[in-house]
Amino acid sequence: MPYTQSTTVVALTPRSSVARTSKRQDVLSGALTVFARDGYARASIDVIAAAAGVSTRTLYNHFGDKAELFRVVIQESAVRVAAAQLAIVESHLTEITDLESDLVAFGIAWRTPIPDFAEHSALVRQINAEAGHLPEDAIDAWQEAGPLAVRRAIADRFAALAADGLLRIDDPLRAALHFSLLISGSNPSYRGGPMPDLADTVTTGVHAFLHGYAN
Repeated sequence: MPYTQSTTVVALTPRSSVARTSKRQDVLSGALTVFARDGYARASIDVIAAAAGVSTRTLYNHFGDKAELFRVVIQESAVRVAAAQLAIVESHLTEITDLESDLVAFGIAWRTPIPDFAEHSALVRQINAEAGHLPEDAIDAWQEAGPLAVRRAIADRFAALAADGLLRIDDPLRAALHFSLLISGSNPSYRGGPMPDLADTVTTGVHAFLHGYAN
């Protein structure tokens, strides 16, 4: 009966959608592993498909080419990392009791690598090594979804601190960039774990930041 046939098709559609979503996530997970390990230039579609447990045809059905796959991988990974870092911004910079101590605590929490995102940190190291040979739209997507999103959140908090009279800031976004650079040092996340002098690096950076921005 036509009605029965139609009902059957509708019933199968959600399962098909779930299966497609699952395959897409398999591809993204496998691609993240391979890109983080091999970099963009050396990563091959065959190796990525094998890591994802899918065929190359399935990979191409979801992503047109390696450049598009790389863009989606770095963008979605950056979104996940940014979400964790935005939570750190919220928990450390919403209520300030001692400006210097609270900024140091925030800087240490922000710069301490999160084990769950080890592959993302490795991928960022690969991006830095291959920066001149990567698709520009992938770099833009990564920056917008990750580092810039977090920097804007910090800028918003710095603007609020300036409004409260704790900081002297004309350009909150630039101040957030200065803060990030001053507390980074050699960036412990690029070495796979916190460096022994992370606290000293952050403390020194906060001192320098407040020298220029404290009210």
